[in-house]
Amino acid sequence: MKRFFCTLLAGFLGITAFAQEVDANNQNKFDDFMYRRGNVYRSASGIPGPEYWQNSADYVIEAELDDVNNILKGKMTMTYHNNSPQELEYVWMYVEQNRFTEDSRGTLTTPIAGNRYSGDTNGGLTITNLVAKSKGKESGKYLISDTRMQVFFDNPIKANGGKATVSMNFEFKIPEEGMDRMGQYKTEDGITYSMAQWYPRAAVYDDVVGWNTEPYLGAGEFYVEYGNFDYKVTVPHDFIVVGSGELVNAKDVLTKNEINRLDQASKSDKTVYIISPEEVGNTSVTRPVQNGKLTWHFKMENTRDVAFAAAKNFIWDAARINLPSGKKAMAQSVYTKESNGNDRWSRSTEYTKGSIEHYSSMWYDYPYPNAVNVASNAGGMEYPGVSFCHAKSWGADLWDVTDHEFGHNWFPMIVGSNERRYAWMDEGFNTFINYYSTVNFNNGEYTSDIAKSRNRVMWFRWKGRESISTYPDVAKAMNLGYTAYYKPATGLIMLREYILGHERFDNAFKTYIRNWAFKHPQPSDFFNCIENVAGENLNWFWKGWFVGNGNVDLGITKVSQYDDNSTIITFVNKGDIPMPVVFKVFYEDDSSEIKTLPVEVWQRGNEWKYLLKSPKKVKIVDIDPGRFLPDIDSTDNTWIKEE
Repeated sequence: MKRFFCTLLAGFLGITAFAQEVDANNQNKFDDFMYRRGNVYRSASGIPGPEYWQNSADYVIEAELDDVNNILKGKMTMTYHNNSPQELEYVWMYVEQNRFTEDSRGTLTTPIAGNRYSGDTNGGLTITNLVAKSKGKESGKYLISDTRMQVFFDNPIKANGGKATVSMNFEFKIPEEGMDRMGQYKTEDGITYSMAQWYPRAAVYDDVVGWNTEPYLGAGEFYVEYGNFDYKVTVPHDFIVVGSGELVNAKDVLTKNEINRLDQASKSDKTVYIISPEEVGNTSVTRPVQNGKLTWHFKMENTRDVAFAAAKNFIWDAARINLPSGKKAMAQSVYTKESNGNDRWSRSTEYTKGSIEHYSSMWYDYPYPNAVNVASNAGGMEYPGVSFCHAKSWGADLWDVTDHEFGHNWFPMIVGSNERRYAWMDEGFNTFINYYSTVNFNNGEYTSDIAKSRNRVMWFRWKGRESISTYPDVAKAMNLGYTAYYKPATGLIMLREYILGHERFDNAFKTYIRNWAFKHPQPSDFFNCIENVAGENLNWFWKGWFVGNGNVDLGITKVSQYDDNSTIITFVNKGDIPMPVVFKVFYEDDSSEIKTLPVEVWQRGNEWKYLLKSPKKVKIVDIDPGRFLPDIDSTDNTWIKEE
């Protein structure tokens, strides 16, 4: 062995001296790029570990809507469950109505010219009568910092299953402009109130950073704990209320006719009116009482949030949702006469039903009893079981926004990722599944360009672009649509259609959803899960597409006859991201075939010669015949034999 080694070393040194210079290989593009090792909480296989824990919070809330002064008042008790291995001396809660003040961090970081997340600045949350109770001892100490509230306990909450309660009264002025997420929509016959972020709620305490307390600024959405909700909303007698979860006192707030119609809708695949356009405003027909107030009572289990909407002039319709498990749910829509019409909101329930049935069939069963679409002031915003979509959307636009917002029930309502930090794990994943939903709906009634990655090449080539990993509140306004929505969706489409194929990808993606349903995954959990189930080291892909800011640029430099039975095709990788080479060969006899070169051809260099064994004469070689790659220079992707 010693003699062989010395001989080999001498030969190597001789070659080195002769060559004088050796091109570097591409190992750095394939190396690990972040800490992804497993532990007892999160396994290296990308699923929760044997000691994974997660805290939770249950809520009992009573709220009352003052439609004269546009104020919501409420009282609540949160029961906090500490399943962590540490005692907790305090809990952090979000009080996000404080975003609507002149000196909130969100207001002060909004450009003077404004943006989508501009909102009212004359609001804010008032907290009174707060009592925090743990192990029998009460405390009233709390501290509010912008959109966060820290509540202290005199006795720490026990680890591994300890419980504590936080009770308080709260009140706020309902914003007219609620950052395109909530607020008031004024119509001829009244106001539609879209109510979200309307109660103090627990922030997430996890095994990664401890308390997640990023302030509510604008683009960054939410990261909150799961729990059970029992909430009541008191409104004037002539109002209709719809909300997350199940209405449990229908007999108190609906007429017998409306209850019968809901029952009919629960058995119908066609839309059924609960309150028809002709009945709106006729309280003798639509309301069980003619004066005073009514309290609407809802319950929802294992959800991270609840939202509701209220108006006195709702048209209301519904239809059955059929789920793969055999269970049923109900699609519902509420809208006013301004949005009514055959190609307008009268199709909303059909869209809602189609969207949820598709996602349930393709990915994971819808877990909630209802899915309610509200014609709102919000352009499009999602909450568990409730979506706020703009009242002036219709046609393809209404389908797109409805499909997108209800797609969010899977990301991040079922799979509870951190929207404040990783918008791509909800917006990007959702945009990805939206593509297949649109292609599937009503025999292709609407089209989607999400998979047409070359339409976005101008942005990929722009020097001002930012990485997917850019936090949503950090990303430039012109970049957010790409970093959070289009680029991650394009990446997943490439992964499914170009790199892994349908079966391997779907197995991995479904495993990710199933194992992280109602839990809190991190980016590393997603990467690990996809790799383990698909059986593929994708460091080069995650590093290049999701974390890096480079581009894909494959090409063909030469096609030459090697002998009578073979042709040499020379491929080149000019981009920053290695990529398998899927190419289609057309022969002079008009036959064709598709070939694939693995990504490993780029490990040692950026040029690869492929020997195509065929006696047929090659006429055309075309890279990416399905056009799934956002190749920034497609001029050299196709070689055509000169005549």
